[in-house]
Amino acid sequence: MNAKRPPRCMRLTKDHVARLARHIPDPGFQVFPGMVPATDADYERVVAEIMAGAPEDGFWVFGYGSLIWNPEFDFVERRTALARGWHRRFCLGWDYRYRGNREQPGLMLAIDRGGQCHGVVFRLPGDAVKPNMDRLIRREMSMVPSAFPPRWIKVTTPQGPLKALTFAMNRNSGRYIGDLTEEATADMLATACGFRGSMAEYLHATVAHLEEMGIHDRHLWRLQHLTADRIEQLHGPCRGD
Repeated sequence: MNAKRPPRCMRLTKDHVARLARHIPDPGFQVFPGMVPATDADYERVVAEIMAGAPEDGFWVFGYGSLIWNPEFDFVERRTALARGWHRRFCLGWDYRYRGNREQPGLMLAIDRGGQCHGVVFRLPGDAVKPNMDRLIRREMSMVPSAFPPRWIKVTTPQGPLKALTFAMNRNSGRYIGDLTEEATADMLATACGFRGSMAEYLHATVAHLEEMGIHDRHLWRLQHLTADRIEQLHGPCRGD
């Protein structure tokens, strides 16, 4: 990982993403079998459990996907970090609301067991951990039981090791999709769109920000190539971005 290396030229461009832009009304909460909407009591319980297990030398959050480019919480420090024993993967299904719909469901990124994952850790302000965790949990946990519950993991940073909170895939969840090929995943990323945008937009933003930080994820890099190819097969060639 080299933060000074210029970003590579992505195959998936903003022009590809624009091909998928369309207005989709918010369909509202989408219920999954065996799950129910999280309540205020659920949020309070989970935040209390998280804070009870937090280290005393700083509260850090490990981001591997959209938290990298859209954290939506306050932080006072940011570092690149490596989580060993986890890898980044589109293995959380299905998204019928935010970046997918019932006809063209989306997939969500999570970290799954095995390998390693380069990401970013954010240190929350020590005097405002609770309000920031309230915001984060409501963003990441809409249902109970959660398919990717919060947990503390060990990460390595250029400044040394630390313990960070992240959201890791539960393989026992009915939402775990562990057997999709990269080609099948790209087929979904090239078509899925919800009221917040498309999966291609999500993939583009994630890869672009990782590259800007000197983080090259070979799996996502192949996916952005395949997704761009699929979009051009469906909509025709795109100009260079």
